[in-house]
Amino acid sequence: MSTTIPAGSLRPTRSSSITVNGAEVAVADRDRTRPFLLLHGGAGPATMAGFADLLAERTHSRVLVPTHPGFGGTRRPASLAATTDLAATYVALLDALDLTDVTVVGNSFGGWVAAEMALMDSPRVSGAVIVDGIGIEVDGHPVTSVAGLEPAQLAQLSFHDPAKAPRPAAVGGAGPSPDLQALIAYAGPAMSDPTLADRLGRLHLPVHVIWGESDGIVSPAYGRAYADALPLSTFTLLPRSGHLPQVESPEELLGAILDLGR
Repeated sequence: MSTTIPAGSLRPTRSSSITVNGAEVAVADRDRTRPFLLLHGGAGPATMAGFADLLAERTHSRVLVPTHPGFGGTRRPASLAATTDLAATYVALLDALDLTDVTVVGNSFGGWVAAEMALMDSPRVSGAVIVDGIGIEVDGHPVTSVAGLEPAQLAQLSFHDPAKAPRPAAVGGAGPSPDLQALIAYAGPAMSDPTLADRLGRLHLPVHVIWGESDGIVSPAYGRAYADALPLSTFTLLPRSGHLPQVESPEELLGAILDLGR
C-alpha cells in the first residue's frame, strides 16, 4: 500500500490492490466517512480522479475509485467476461471492505456497472447515480461507436466545449487501445444488453440519472429512457455538459448529486 498527497489536499489518498473474485483490483481510496464508489467509463480512471478529490473534500466522504481490471495496464482475469461479472466483483469489494450505506456513482460504462450492482440487491448499496450511462437499448437512439475515432472527433462527441477535453495520452501501435479492448470485452461490440431495461423495472432502489445536455455518445433522449426504465428514479439534465460532466463541469455535477441527497 502506498500513500500520496494530492496537490491542494491535506489528507492522503491511499492506493492499494485488493484481490476479489479472482481479480486484483487497484483502488484509490480517499478516506472520509460516508462512502462513495466511483466507477469510470471507457476513458479510464483518470476521468474520475479530480471529481473524487472534489467530492471527498466538499462532503468529507470516503471516496473509492477502482480501476476496472484490464484498464490502465492492469490484468483482466478470464473470469471477468461480462459487465455483470465486474459488478459482482465490486459488490464483493464492498463486502471485503465491510462498507455500508454506499452510493455508487458510475459514468458511461461505469453507469452500466452501477446499474448491475444495484440489481444485485446488496444490502451495502443504498443508492446509485448513473451519469451519462450506457447499457440499455433505446429505439432510435443507439450508442455512438467510438472505435476508430480520432481524438478530435471523440472530443467533439464527448464535450460541450471540446477545448476542455484532456490531451490524449500517446498510445503506440495500431488497432484499438488496450482500454478500448477491455471495454469491448466487458460490454460487447454493441455496448448494450437487450435485457437490461426490463431488468431495471424490478429495481426498488433510488437512482439519480444525470445527463449532459450536449452528450454526443448517448443522447439526452437515451438518458430519459434510462430514467423511465427505473421505478424510483430522478432525471437531471446538465446544461453546457457532454458525456463526461465529472471532467467538464464537476461543480455542476457535484451540485446535482448533493441537491438530491439533502
